[in-house]
Amino acid sequence: MANKKPEEPPKGAPAWQATFADLMNLLLCFFVLLFSMSTVDAEKWEKVVASFNQTFSVFTAGATAIGDGILISNGVSQLNELDEYINSTGKMDDGEIVSEDVAAAQAQIEEAQMEESEELAEMIQEAVTEKDMDEMIDVEFTSQYVQLTLKGALLFDSGSTLLKDEALPVLDQVGLILERYADGTIEIEGHTDNVPMSGAKYSNNDELSSGRALSVFNYLLGSTNLNPANIKHAGRGEYLPVADNATAEGRSKNRRVEIKIYNSLSSY
Repeated sequence: MANKKPEEPPKGAPAWQATFADLMNLLLCFFVLLFSMSTVDAEKWEKVVASFNQTFSVFTAGATAIGDGILISNGVSQLNELDEYINSTGKMDDGEIVSEDVAAAQAQIEEAQMEESEELAEMIQEAVTEKDMDEMIDVEFTSQYVQLTLKGALLFDSGSTLLKDEALPVLDQVGLILERYADGTIEIEGHTDNVPMSGAKYSNNDELSSGRALSVFNYLLGSTNLNPANIKHAGRGEYLPVADNATAEGRSKNRRVEIKIYNSLSSY
């Protein structure tokens, strides 16, 4: 009996393969079309090229990234100039590259923050002066906040966290200022001098400063409509003096309570 001749496979590629190839061609044409319709900002491209050239020197003259080989040719003696060189390339201290546009934007933000703090400080200073409390409250400001500083001797007796009776009218006026001008975060900080605690309720200045900040916090909550979620309080102890602790006058200045009113542009 004769053997059956095997059937020959169909000629040509499988049907699915042809369909797949057509799909890939269509996708390729689609992306080529998109690319042909796109435009490249020449100015931005030049900035990118310049940034890479100055930082990594991958385009021309590899030695330009280290000052035409000065750092290498002069050896270790040039390492003390490395920080100055890094800063000249547009890098921050942590190595992050900052473009001119970013630096300009940061400067504008800083200026706007400073202007808002200055305006807020002027209004608060007017309120303080109007109530004749200039000798009791010092007003200062930074780009982040306006700070009210109250002397510790005005608020508390030595080694105590109990507010004096004569301090309450002052805190009432501070509460009115906060209600009127503080839209964001308020931070209350207690500070002390460096004289060790002895024979008192609190064992150290950290506890004392924390207790004093908490006393001011509790009084303001009880006498105003401020949102407690916006108020923070902390004891900073003796670690941030504003005067020399070697003199009685300096220690008196260091015993204080600071109230910081952060502006709406603050990054805090």
